[in-house]
Amino acid sequence: MTSTSTRIKPEAITERKMKKVMHEFKKGELESSSGDPVRSRQQAVAIGLSEARKAGGKAPPAPKQPRRH
Repeated sequence: MTSTSTRIKPEAITERKMKKVMHEFKKGELESSSGDPVRSRQQAVAIGLSEARKAGGKAPPAPKQPRRH
């Protein structure tokens, strides 16, 4: 018999997190870090990708912010 790993693929983690966040967004339950409801689809996607990265999912890196002088 071959042994199967029980480890979840990073892509599956990302997909699961994004589904959860977008579902919350559509129902109006998604909140930003300040506690205000999220109204922007782009902000919901950013939150989903951030949560996926923290959970070990495969997501593109966050954009670099330019330095201010």
